[in-house]
Amino acid sequence: MRIIRDHQYLAPEDRGATAAIGNFDGVHRGHQAVIAQARAALPDAPLGVVTFEPHPRQYFKPDAPDFRLTNAEARASRLAKLGVDRLYQLNFNAALAELSPEGFARTVIADGLGLRHVVVGADFCFGKGRTGNVGDLERFGREMGFGVSVADILKGGTGRISSSNIRAALTEGLPREAAAQLGHWHRIEGPVVGGEQRGRELGYPTANMSIDGLHPPKFGVYAVLVDIAEGPHKGHYHGAASIGVRPMFGENRPNIETFLFDFKGDLYGTHLSVALVDFLRPELKFDGLDALIKQMDADCAEAREKLEGL
Repeated sequence: MRIIRDHQYLAPEDRGATAAIGNFDGVHRGHQAVIAQARAALPDAPLGVVTFEPHPRQYFKPDAPDFRLTNAEARASRLAKLGVDRLYQLNFNAALAELSPEGFARTVIADGLGLRHVVVGADFCFGKGRTGNVGDLERFGREMGFGVSVADILKGGTGRISSSNIRAALTEGLPREAAAQLGHWHRIEGPVVGGEQRGRELGYPTANMSIDGLHPPKFGVYAVLVDIAEGPHKGHYHGAASIGVRPMFGENRPNIETFLFDFKGDLYGTHLSVALVDFLRPELKFDGLDALIKQMDADCAEAREKLEGL
């Protein structure tokens, strides 16, 4: 998959795609349906996705609480797995934000990216102030020479599938409910960073990762699946992870600390993909280290049981 970060000066081979347009936070089942419809619209054309970085919500409200389900890297990885050929990850800046709906259609879709066909969700809005709707996009497509399809809103067993509903499930500690809407496990991805090495001293060495910028799931302990895509430890592992602020040690910056079962090795700098499978218990503060270790033993035993067969 090629990643293109500007809508100007494209190479000829990057033009003429059929593309889904949206933010694709989480790349959930609704997003996947839009992408599949884009592929079906022109099977002979490169399959593209048009999205934005930073997320427009981050651009307009930079001080708002973290909300993203996936960072740009994780989103790109998920889109590549869906067979996307061209990821048009456009820089969302003042110039793009000021484009009228007609300006966006002409400057970005038609003249810039040279898209042959676009697919959007039924609730798609675009242009300055989100004043353009799907009816406007269809009209601009007729005028400017690109096809437009509108995908229906996808619903699941608990209602509409949306990034907001997935965030709500994660906030409540319901990762399997989130996974049912996503069509895959919710994953936290990133490099392993240095920590205080307290886990190693307790007999549970953990791989520490930042969750800065991401919507925080319910704080507590989870049964997790861990994938390492490359390097000497490449493979699929089971484990237990703690998400939170580590109240036992008086720290307050949320992160995720993952213990991989039956693993030996150094993971500093390694890129991990940690899938949340089951919420085991909330974050607690213990009277002492012996009580903490006893609970960690129980957590790992429960996590092994939950993950059996996965």
